[in-house]
Amino acid sequence: MSRDENSKFTNSILKKLDGQLGGLLSEASTEEDFTGKAGQSTVLRLRDLGFRRLGLIGLGPCMPSTATAAYRVLGEAVAAAAKAAQASNAAIVLASSEEFSTDSKLNTASAIASGTVLGFFEDNRFKSESKQPLLKSVDIIGLGSGPEIEKKLKYASIVCSGVIFGRELVNAPANVLTPGVLAEEASEIASTYSDVLTAKILDVEQCKELKMGSYLGVAAASANPPHFIHLCYKPPDGQVKAKLAIVGKGLTFDSGGYNLKTGPGCSIEIMKVDMGGSAAALGAAKAIGQIKPPGVEVHFIVAACENMISGTGIRPGDIVTASNGKTIEVNNTDAEGRLTLADALVYACNQGVEKVICRI
Repeated sequence: MSRDENSKFTNSILKKLDGQLGGLLSEASTEEDFTGKAGQSTVLRLRDLGFRRLGLIGLGPCMPSTATAAYRVLGEAVAAAAKAAQASNAAIVLASSEEFSTDSKLNTASAIASGTVLGFFEDNRFKSESKQPLLKSVDIIGLGSGPEIEKKLKYASIVCSGVIFGRELVNAPANVLTPGVLAEEASEIASTYSDVLTAKILDVEQCKELKMGSYLGVAAASANPPHFIHLCYKPPDGQVKAKLAIVGKGLTFDSGGYNLKTGPGCSIEIMKVDMGGSAAALGAAKAIGQIKPPGVEVHFIVAACENMISGTGIRPGDIVTASNGKTIEVNNTDAEGRLTLADALVYACNQGVEKVICRI
């Protein structure tokens, strides 16, 4: 587009927004270059309109199959803009939402809200100095009101709380989030939602009784003992039509063992994130404990440990035996994920589940 065409396009967007906002923008115009491409944004400084800034954020072509993701990205962009402007209040309005069905409005509002909440989240727990967030409220205009949308937004808020919990687990350094602490976090979730969740934490001796040689082989070198985590969700009415397991990889630190991670690109300094699968599983447990879905029993399983190096550690060429009797020759000790998940998956199957979701 030429500059004149950009200006005409932007002003046409402002006119559409003006209809949504009851005439507040009737005197507004801009010479800013804005074409509405996905991810493109511009901020207009306006006077005498009751707010300081108006930001335009492009969604690009929005197909039904990609709409949810696009609106979530929109929410993230709003959060970023609010943080950059140190805004205390923000409002979101779509240039065209009149043609949306009721379900589309509900889903769009939920996606925008989720993106905004997750985009605004910052984990400042380990910073000596951090800025406190200023944003207090975000209004979503033009997508309806009432109990249906409130229910949808509450659901989105619960899911976000699980995602944020998982992010906090992943962000924690390995000297803070040990296998034992991860087990404590899991137990805390079960305690908080004790009406539907129970926790079972297996220690080394109990894992030995179950013959978890594959998992314990990985854990053998660490001074921090392993903890096998099993949370179980059962619906409040006790009626179970299906059983599901969510198994997450739980290496709170992965050095690679004797096949030590070395050299450029090995990323050993960020191997605290090797428990991301367990963070996803426990985040899901936190959300499900609040949502309380009917008819399904869910088992959340994590074989938590560290993959370290010591005289007691597993060596390349060693053979271990998993809890189902399968022998495994370990030619590379950096295959710790497969070894721990082997026993975790056997355990999951022994719970009588019909489906297993495995998050590495």
